[in-house]
Amino acid sequence: MIINIKNYIMECESKLLEAFTKKDLISLDSLIHDSALFILPNGLSVTKSMVLDNYRKGETAMTSIKSKDQKINLIDDTAVVSVNLEMTGKYNEQIISQQFRYIRVWKLCNDNWQVIAVSGVPINK
Repeated sequence: MIINIKNYIMECESKLLEAFTKKDLISLDSLIHDSALFILPNGLSVTKSMVLDNYRKGETAMTSIKSKDQKINLIDDTAVVSVNLEMTGKYNEQIISQQFRYIRVWKLCNDNWQVIAVSGVPINK
């Protein structure tokens, strides 16, 4: 059972990254909980609506997100994911081409796994 949940979380992670690169706001809305909080690599704290608005306005556009070194820990109805992401794109007109380490928390909400918390830090090469 745990292996199946971890595999499902891996699929959710993949769908989330694809939604970010394709600016798929419908998928992002479904995968991210309405009360989710994000701590961006620059230290800013933002909400789901702020993230989606940035994509809607074109202020954020990721052209590529590649993941590696993914670790998933399950705690009851919560999954904690740690992953390295190599990202290229732009955020608020600033060009991004860097590696980051993210921690993402998924929670089972009404039979649907959704992101409830995200935090990322840049990795210096």
